[in-house]
Amino acid sequence: MSTLVEELSARARTLPAEDRARLAEELLDSLEGESDVEADAAWEREIERRVAEIESGAVTPITSEEVHAEARRLIRR
Repeated sequence: MSTLVEELSARARTLPAEDRARLAEELLDSLEGESDVEADAAWEREIERRVAEIESGAVTPITSEEVHAEARRLIRR
């Protein structure tokens, strides 16, 4: 690890957790390059579709606890 990276890492660890998380997100985003406009649009449509299903009552959301319990049940088979 370069001296600069070591120094930045040490300084970053002194930040409050919220700031460290924001910095980590920004650094990860910088590795991804430019966003895929088509993928972003597809995710927006998917989110809108899922929200509409919930709001219309066509789908009933379940808790993460229920999901985990079902996953455990399926794994035990």
